[in-house]
Amino acid sequence: MKLSIIVPVFNEKNTVLQILERIEKTPYSKEIIVIDDFSTDGTREILRKLEVSRGIPAVRVLYHSVNQGKGAALRTGIAGATGDIVIIQDADLEYDPAEYGVLIQPINAGVADVVYGSRFLSGPHRVLFFWHSLGNKVLTLLSNMFTDLNLTDMETGYKAFKRDLFSKIEIEENRFGFEPEITAKVSRLRCRLYEVPISYFGRDYSEGKKITWKDGFAALYCILKYNLLRGR
Repeated sequence: MKLSIIVPVFNEKNTVLQILERIEKTPYSKEIIVIDDFSTDGTREILRKLEVSRGIPAVRVLYHSVNQGKGAALRTGIAGATGDIVIIQDADLEYDPAEYGVLIQPINAGVADVVYGSRFLSGPHRVLFFWHSLGNKVLTLLSNMFTDLNLTDMETGYKAFKRDLFSKIEIEENRFGFEPEITAKVSRLRCRLYEVPISYFGRDYSEGKKITWKDGFAALYCILKYNLLRGR
């Protein structure tokens, strides 16, 4: 199995090289597709130097000319993927590439089409924001009510898919609404969906965390949009 690891990046100059080095060390046949979503903090310059030096040969960098959001970056990256399995990997060190084996095991075993890495099943996780955690659980509950799934972590940033699945799915959301959108569409396709426990090394806002309460309301809208308004 070849992995296509999609890394959306926006203003992550302090962590982008470290996460790419961690991905490179994983023992899999892979391509690493980095999408710079018009970073302004020096991330672009770091990525351009990496391209010139070929320090990580598996890396291919795509550049957005304007900032569009995580969903748009994923859409760009997935369109260029050639692997058998697509993994979404944030560039902020919150998710550990050493756990790819756990994430893709149900697909490799032939029992899953999609795998979500859940921060709430088990595994070490940094203790951070109560209201963020509660918000995640509420959004997951609402999503489950419409999709009739029993996910524990719909909003997880760690997801793996069979690549051919995306030929049946159009990603429409540009920002963090991707999570409830893709969950609704996976549910509608009756895909075999698994969850696995993962570690979570969360960061706070002083360390560059970007998602806010506004994104929570946007996710709520997307749950309604892609489940209720679009029908089943």
